Amino acid sequence: MMKIFCVANQKGGVGKTTTAVNLAAGLAQIGQRVLLVDLDPQGNATMGSGVAKQSLKTTVYHVLIGSTTVAQARIKTEAGYDVLPANRELAGAEVELVELDDRERRMKSALATVAADYDFILIDCPPSLSMLTLNALVSAHGVIIPMQCEYFALEGLTDLVNTIKRVTGAFNKELTIIGLLRVMFDPRMTLAQQVSSQLEKHFADKVFRTIIPRNVRLAEAPSYGQPGVVFDPASKGAQAYVGFAEELVSRMASVDGVGTRVAA
Repeated sequence: MMKIFCVANQKGGVGKTTTAVNLAAGLAQIGQRVLLVDLDPQGNATMGSGVAKQSLKTTVYHVLIGSTTVAQARIKTEAGYDVLPANRELAGAEVELVELDDRERRMKSALATVAADYDFILIDCPPSLSMLTLNALVSAHGVIIPMQCEYFALEGLTDLVNTIKRVTGAFNKELTIIGLLRVMFDPRMTLAQQVSSQLEKHFADKVFRTIIPRNVRLAEAPSYGQPGVVFDPASKGAQAYVGFAEELVSRMASVDGVGTRVAA
């Protein structure tokens, strides 16, 4: 069964786009068919996938307003996954969607047309609760939350969990938290260790075993238009994201649908 996951966090600068791009590349590397949807007007996931956003004629914006399809707008990347790109035009969708019918479900309807083509569809969300984020959450089976192990990240996590609960109640009964991914982790910091332990205590198996270390090569990769997994496969960060992709596939194989354990 194809899975649609949002990579989301309402706090900016937590490695959300880095996670979306490298998870897409990691999944592709282990043989999964992947579509990465860039739903952030900054278009960082697009650029990080090696696509020049300035020259695009069709983007996710045109898909949302109904002037083109996902199949027409998607682009194959050198990393082995498809990307539905974005640029600054997407900012205008916030205003235009308000006037359209079924505005919260435009993304869901669009993705349904290509569901058979993929094993995973990942949506990189903007760092705010907006009509774009709502479209992503309504489309998805679950949410992957990348977060740093620091105090303010815990506050942001509370806000996001409350948002997910509201969306689940009003628009998407299937939506669940797939897991928390600890990113930019520095084991030398006592606070990081303490927050990590708190997450494991309070969220138990919702915390992925994989931990993404703070890694210079991951930070350098976007300037070369490549995921870190492709830019420097031997780096600790790249290896961690491939390990995360493997863990995610394994976790999905152990559930019936999404979020429900298979009975023994």
